[in-house]
Amino acid sequence: MSVLLALLLGFAIQRGGTCTVAALEEVVQHHRWTRLRALLETSLWVFGGVVLLRAFGRLPQVPLGYPLHWQAALGGVLLGLGALINGGCAFGVVARIGSGQWAWLATPPGFLLGYAAMLRWIGAVAVMPLAVPAWLQDLPLGLVLLVITLMLARLVWLAWRRRGRPWGLSKRIWSPHLATIVIGLAFLLLFVCVGAWAYTDVLAEWATGRFMQLGLRGWLLPAMFAGALLGGWTAGLWQHRWPNLKTLARCFCGGLLMGAGSALVPGGNDGLILFGLPLMWPNAWLAFATMCAVVTLILWGAGRLILAFNLQPVNAKRDGR
Repeated sequence: MSVLLALLLGFAIQRGGTCTVAALEEVVQHHRWTRLRALLETSLWVFGGVVLLRAFGRLPQVPLGYPLHWQAALGGVLLGLGALINGGCAFGVVARIGSGQWAWLATPPGFLLGYAAMLRWIGAVAVMPLAVPAWLQDLPLGLVLLVITLMLARLVWLAWRRRGRPWGLSKRIWSPHLATIVIGLAFLLLFVCVGAWAYTDVLAEWATGRFMQLGLRGWLLPAMFAGALLGGWTAGLWQHRWPNLKTLARCFCGGLLMGAGSALVPGGNDGLILFGLPLMWPNAWLAFATMCAVVTLILWGAGRLILAFNLQPVNAKRDGR
């Protein structure tokens, strides 16, 4: 069951083209929030699922979080810079590999090296982990009923909007919200089977030499990438772009920065969205906000520079130069 869920998770990430960088690029360049809303909706689905699992006594051990600390902000900066250099966040790497863009196979080794190097340089984050959030320990009945109502209302709303039209599960590219639902549900079911699981966390455990502690969770990593490859192949999206040295170096360096940032937070972009934000961990919110701010500012600044250079020849011609 866990392997099948990991396959489904990779399949949905590839078909939905889920990526924080692409979502923020859509905001800056096209002033649309579709992809970013879908990513945040993933966190909301996980939040609702965690509440229901806790209410019905099916919630496994919750991972420890961390309080607010300055390393999280610096880690968010490195995550944002790494994702921009890499051309995609942790989710985007899965989608690109699933499309046959083999240069992004250099990102995970870069992540491993960056994570290990940062830990060797500064050591582990020097803060005490937080226990299970208080709101999860004693759930009020009102919150459970509110979550059930909102989740049902959202499903009814989506079904009403899609009335008379297919959901598009066979399409080459899924809508962001469809991918959101599948990713959220697959993660929640994996949560029940093996606990909170994000592939950057598996890479982090490899980087620290904890191979023997992974168990089944270690096998889910290749299963997830196999699901992404299956998604790309069945959709006819395999581009077979053989890597050149420049692209390989860019992906490796991007992964290096992402790994270093994950060691500081601690946690990768996928872990922040899938259980850091839903569980209300302060360091996750700070790191994700910082990452988004860095990516947005750089994209906005780059757009302004491109616009300025495009206008310069026109002005020069007008002045007779």
